[in-house]
Amino acid sequence: MVCERSNILIIGATGYLGKYMVKSSLSLGHSTFALTRPLKPDTDPSKLQLHKHFQDLGVTIFHCELDDHEKLVSVFRQVDVVISTLAVPQFLDQLKVISALKEAGTIKRFFPSEFGNEADRVSALPPFEEVLQKKRKIRRAIEAAGVPYTYVSANSLATYFIDYFLHPQQPCNDVFVYGTGEAEAVFNHEEDVAFYTLKAATDPRAANRLVICRAPENTVSQLDLISSWEKKTGRLLNRIHISEEQIINFSQTLPHPENVRAAILHNIFIKGDQMSFELSGEDLEASQLYSEYNYSSVDRVLNTCLVNPAEVKLTTF
Repeated sequence: MVCERSNILIIGATGYLGKYMVKSSLSLGHSTFALTRPLKPDTDPSKLQLHKHFQDLGVTIFHCELDDHEKLVSVFRQVDVVISTLAVPQFLDQLKVISALKEAGTIKRFFPSEFGNEADRVSALPPFEEVLQKKRKIRRAIEAAGVPYTYVSANSLATYFIDYFLHPQQPCNDVFVYGTGEAEAVFNHEEDVAFYTLKAATDPRAANRLVICRAPENTVSQLDLISSWEKKTGRLLNRIHISEEQIINFSQTLPHPENVRAAILHNIFIKGDQMSFELSGEDLEASQLYSEYNYSSVDRVLNTCLVNPAEVKLTTF
């Protein structure tokens, strides 16, 4: 399918996933825009450098606070698609975005900041359940406002979690295993998630639909991941098991946000919620929808880690 050229705005473009979205939008030939907070004298120099890098690549940058309703409306009327990659603490700020999108009345598609577990079909321990409830609240607000949308369930971001589990940049013989380590999860490379999102942005098949990234080669257990890494490195790792009871206790006793992380680990790697439901006829699976795209399997991501560990936690491009 030929990609329709469009005006794409990324909210949170300087964040971890936002940078991948900008890169993918540019690579597909879209006119690319970024919405960021106004620059201040104490703005992190790395952020200033990234702003300049974006501008050098031809990205148009709008500086705007999400509280500035009138300016948001003005910005949205200049683009076709809005993709939000706001971090968890800002999830509910998307209610302001939805209000402005509704008033603008011209947006062809809005992607809320999802890019994780499928919020409407899983449940979790209280700290993570609170995050999922916020995602559901944003979904219902979008639908009530009549704003055209696509939801993207990306499951686990591969380089992030591989770095978390295996520490390829700082090789260590100890590796933590959550529960039995047998629950299957889905690991999708960040670049692939961004590509699928940007392809869906102009795809009429994805309008008002859910796109789930569940490529068959990327569905593995934590034990599978560890065993593959051992074979590639020629090193045996010391598996330190963290029981379900311990993780539940951590979710109840650790301060925020560590309690949320514990609840996420329980949901994905002990409960196995990413593979706890079958896809329905209404779901769009990304690797099937865009079968012409050669996505990065978990094995390929591990090979990259082996050859160049510094690429595991990509923070710029």
